[in-house]
Amino acid sequence: MIIRKMVEERKESIAKRLSNSSAADQGGPMLAPSNIHYEMSEKTRGMLYGGIGAIHQLVEKIGLVEAIDRRLHLLKIHKPYHESDHVLNFAYNVLCRGTCLEDIELRRNDEVFLDALGTERIPDPTTAGDFCRRFSVAHIRTLMDVFDEVRLKVWARQPKKFFKEAIVDMDGTLVGTTGECKEGMDISYKGVWGYHPLLISLANTGEVLRIVNRPGNRPSHEGASADADEVIKVCRKAGFEKIFLRGDTDFTQTKKLDEWDSDSSIRFIFGVDVTPNLHILADDLDPSAWKRLHRPARYQVQTQRRKRPKNVKQRIVREREFRNIRLESELIAEFEYSPTACKKSYRMIVIRKNLAIEQGQTHLLDDYRYFFYITNDRDATAEEIVFSANDRCHQENLIEQLKNGVRSLTAPVDNLESNWAYMVMTSLAWNLKAWYALWLPEGGRWAEKHHADKERVLRMEFKRFVNFFVMIPCQIVKTGRRLVYRLLGWNAELPVLRRLLLTLQQ
Repeated sequence: MIIRKMVEERKESIAKRLSNSSAADQGGPMLAPSNIHYEMSEKTRGMLYGGIGAIHQLVEKIGLVEAIDRRLHLLKIHKPYHESDHVLNFAYNVLCRGTCLEDIELRRNDEVFLDALGTERIPDPTTAGDFCRRFSVAHIRTLMDVFDEVRLKVWARQPKKFFKEAIVDMDGTLVGTTGECKEGMDISYKGVWGYHPLLISLANTGEVLRIVNRPGNRPSHEGASADADEVIKVCRKAGFEKIFLRGDTDFTQTKKLDEWDSDSSIRFIFGVDVTPNLHILADDLDPSAWKRLHRPARYQVQTQRRKRPKNVKQRIVREREFRNIRLESELIAEFEYSPTACKKSYRMIVIRKNLAIEQGQTHLLDDYRYFFYITNDRDATAEEIVFSANDRCHQENLIEQLKNGVRSLTAPVDNLESNWAYMVMTSLAWNLKAWYALWLPEGGRWAEKHHADKERVLRMEFKRFVNFFVMIPCQIVKTGRRLVYRLLGWNAELPVLRRLLLTLQQ
């Protein structure tokens, strides 16, 4: 109750400070020169990563440390580090705004940070890189299995509606490198040297379920069906009633469609490349088969609709007479289709995009393009199939977060397996964010508000999560058998942090 009272008092204090009533002219700039002096504290010590304690408590509560050390065996002797120390070192480095291996040295030389985690030391960047090089493919698979074991514990705390359907997305992305001696690298179809990892994620929570590193010249779909089957097993073990597989045109696993369709709990939607055969079939459809596709508004206006600003880009395109392709309308139709590798036929949804090609103010010609989606879903409307397939764009946002937020999709080490291990261990930071949100309680009198808080944290960008839940100034105090994080700052998410801490202490 004392902590709750203090949080409310600080919330009121900052609200009063930022209220409009205090916005009068002060007679000078707000950021006025101050009489600033620097001193070194003798006894009181603080750090900026006050939220790392809650993350570490969560890691212990879900049994991640024990699971890693029990199943992953890379070190013959532990002087002094165990496998879990190395894995968490990668994740914590990212959670504390580290962007590369060298940033580990900042935390390694921070005594307050070490005291906050109750440790004498952490591995240095060189040792961390050497740890990556110890991994074989089997070891990496074992580590991903460990993460599955732990996430099942986290999922088990979720309400019944959580297990209605698991939405599994698949995609590949290029990880470029300027290095010339990294074993396993190759040149991609875009002319980029590096790797081409496969990413499988759970759209419900944004969790990374599988990362499979491959040379840069490998196709996106290579090996996707085998890893998709592994993910399906995990989802079934968790208790999901249905499983929904999604992927773009590179993931049309035609050899697996019949097998997946034979399981009534699995449905799929995959994009399909526009082949001459499909193009002819779409052209031959009766005109009555087509109907207008109406897309819903991206968001609802909460207050009143604002005047749309002038399109500066469109004005420049016309003034300089660039060639421009403009969407006129969208039509949708469907027909039965059996891919060559399949014995069954499936619904083929086709979108016809009617385009106007212009140059400056001149209308040159009309054109159209087709987009195809294959599915075994016989209940949803064609429009729902398309909108559901388009929702896979959220995985593009996830890939962007892993590349530029977590910075796990990079290649800092010297070969394919070691970089694969680095990607998996660093992506743990993103999964910890999801598990952090999923561990929050949402029952009781404030169930609706707590559910909204949980969803907000779950959908947060990584940078925002770190800023609000990790970068909290605090003082570390050792008293007897207690390690006290004395928070020195306030932000709007501290009530959520407090609820998590209360849950972890139960």
